[in-house]
Amino acid sequence: MVKAVVLGASGGIGQPLSLLLKASPLIDELALYDVVNTPGVAADLSHISSVAKITGYLPKDDGLKNALTGADIVVIPAGIPRKPGMTRDDLFKINAGIVRDLVKGIAEHSPKAFILVISNPVNSTVPIAAEILKAAGVFDPKRLFGVTTLDVVRAETFTQEFSGHKDPSKATVPVIGGHSGGTIVPLFSKVSPSFEIPADRYEKLVHRVQFGGDEVVQAKDGAGSATLSMAFAGFRFAEAVIKASKGEKSIVEPTFVYLPGVAGGEAIAKATGLDFFSTPVELGVSGAEKAVNILDGITEREQELLKACIADLKGNIEKGVEFVKNPPPK
Repeated sequence: MVKAVVLGASGGIGQPLSLLLKASPLIDELALYDVVNTPGVAADLSHISSVAKITGYLPKDDGLKNALTGADIVVIPAGIPRKPGMTRDDLFKINAGIVRDLVKGIAEHSPKAFILVISNPVNSTVPIAAEILKAAGVFDPKRLFGVTTLDVVRAETFTQEFSGHKDPSKATVPVIGGHSGGTIVPLFSKVSPSFEIPADRYEKLVHRVQFGGDEVVQAKDGAGSATLSMAFAGFRFAEAVIKASKGEKSIVEPTFVYLPGVAGGEAIAKATGLDFFSTPVELGVSGAEKAVNILDGITEREQELLKACIADLKGNIEKGVEFVKNPPPK
């Protein structure tokens, strides 16, 4: 039996993500939680003829507790998009507070669950989650993941003409670092099966992987962001975690993890000077079983990208930790 929970299930990412999870034969029970509209979303999805039994909860009547109790995997897309006149710092404080409060609920009601954080900024919200779990005495680094799969999905898609695969996901394109702008580092030198990126296309492809989200925002005329592709990426990673937890072998996915708590992570932490970093991770029954270090042999240009990533990512991580240790006044 697998119980999956979506926290933030009524939003732009939450609804399509919940649809994909409801359709998955791997999930027996699906609980949806949000501050509005969840019973309606659950009722709509309940008419789909798939395995998962579905329930929807609001904050009233211990909704968060009921949603989380017995959870095996919890996916968190909760948060708000940036609105006109809102600074990035305003957005950070709101979404950071949302993630903090939800993870407190997880620590209390489902501390053994795999936790998949989608809520932006992932570079800061994952450290926030780690600090909350540490304070509650239930932090297991192997069970906390920042979902960076959309960067990988974009890299696979944008390089399809060079990989030659009808299904772009058949190419392995490692993307490391973080999950925003210049912290996203595609390692085109490490693609498998190998293929070449023409020199005159390289910089544009790197930029497109790093800032692909801007394309979607512009195409939606500022009325939305990458919700459908993010839902797909979140589902793809959740499915990988579930399959690995059921004993399937050789599942490796890049994800943003706490390096000191994952086997193999210390070497990457030493090389980067960072505690959190997205790198290919071998998944297993206990979660993140091994962090794979693919930094050796990267090109000079990739080294430059990594250097810029580390500088930005360090500040993002510190911001998340500081938010928990010294909360801003309400």
